[in-house]
Amino acid sequence: MEKPTSRRNFVKGVAATAAAFNFQVVPSRVFGANDRITLAGIGISGKGASDISGSIGAGFQVTHLCDVVNSDKYPNVGGNWVKTRQDSPDAKFFEDWREMLETEGDKIDAVTVSTPDHVHAFAASAAMNKGCAVYCQKPLTHGIWEARYLTELAEKTKVVTQMGNQAQANDHMRRVVELVKAGLIGDIVEVHAWTNRPIWPQGIPAWPEKEAVPSHVNWDLWIGPAPFREYSSQIAPFKWRGYWDFGTGALGDMACHIMNMSHWAMDFAAPVSVSAVSADGRGAQSDISPPTWATIEYQFPGKDGKSIKYTWYDGYKDAVFNPEKWALESNIDGGKIRNPNVPPIEITEGLDTTEAKGYGSLIIGTEGKLWFNRSKDTWVVKPGKLMDGFNYPEPSLPRARDQNPHNEFYDAVKANDPALPQSKFAQSGPFTEMVLLGNLAVRLNKKVEWDSKTLSSPNCPEAAKLVKRDYRDGWKLEA
Repeated sequence: MEKPTSRRNFVKGVAATAAAFNFQVVPSRVFGANDRITLAGIGISGKGASDISGSIGAGFQVTHLCDVVNSDKYPNVGGNWVKTRQDSPDAKFFEDWREMLETEGDKIDAVTVSTPDHVHAFAASAAMNKGCAVYCQKPLTHGIWEARYLTELAEKTKVVTQMGNQAQANDHMRRVVELVKAGLIGDIVEVHAWTNRPIWPQGIPAWPEKEAVPSHVNWDLWIGPAPFREYSSQIAPFKWRGYWDFGTGALGDMACHIMNMSHWAMDFAAPVSVSAVSADGRGAQSDISPPTWATIEYQFPGKDGKSIKYTWYDGYKDAVFNPEKWALESNIDGGKIRNPNVPPIEITEGLDTTEAKGYGSLIIGTEGKLWFNRSKDTWVVKPGKLMDGFNYPEPSLPRARDQNPHNEFYDAVKANDPALPQSKFAQSGPFTEMVLLGNLAVRLNKKVEWDSKTLSSPNCPEAAKLVKRDYRDGWKLEA
């Protein structure tokens, strides 16, 4: 049976026919002033709720909502599962995004993907293959191969894409990128970046005990492509980031926010190696969970044969996992953890690494240093004389409307311009590959030499099973 022609496919067909006769037509997916651009939200609580709310503010019409938690079965579920649906009462609701895209995909112009990490690549690729624009939360994917897969799929499908590392839309971040590229502190030789995460338990040595699955939760679908694990409230809805099967730890959660400015200034270079020390110095504490802290060192190719050292710091040096509380606490007195893993004082020169929520970055150049925090529209350059008489370049990066990532995504969809978002998959895909490479070094507890072209390690063949993991039966991504 022939599939009915959607309004989107009709426009594409007209454009193709007209091109054959040299007619000039409005490109497909360009909308008129009065058109409402439809959006489906996959994941509607937590970050999903704010992504959907931001999308509405940008101009999207939410016509479809999807979540494995069905508030129809339990209206008192709490969180934003109920509120998000109340805010878009006419939106069709689905538990399964596969069913939604299969039956309603031609009616959906754009999709937000705000699920746990392990589902990102699957939901995003399914939407892209339906011709939908995709706004996907960070990290773009759970695995390195998946990031490359989405990058290539975005090029193939030509849909508008964007990763949700929100601060990349800020004017001050884009301006600093322009200044660093223009040579404000000379050539980059070293970078340091740190975070206040995790705020969920890590260093977990064993899986939590099985609990009964709530009737309003589709647990099999929540597991999706990951290895099956029994339901526990110590996994979902919040603590999943602390399990390798579903999350990517503090690095995956925050590096896409904190490392992005400096990596952008490095033109999204690929590292040649990565190494790590973590927790007790012997690598990850278990195959179940990321460690309580990690220091990861990437090596990037620099100028004149020199390398750029990029160091990432996360976790707390005094943190231990308490199985009775299923939480992190201090190994000193059993109280609040308070010894963050941050760069040494000789690197930061006394800068308070706990200010501005306890995360930040420092770029060291051949001429000086630049301290940057995404939550502040000011930055520090030492020595200050570098700013005197500097030939400030004209802005070269486009600016997002109102410095809002959802506005940037909406404007790109409306204009059918995949190049417009500055966190499009062509950029955020390679960036995510780089970020997640750090977890290879943590999990394998050895220096990992890296060939970005082949996504393989010349000295560490065992990395292959982590670069592209096996999926649960019934789930696959087409190569």
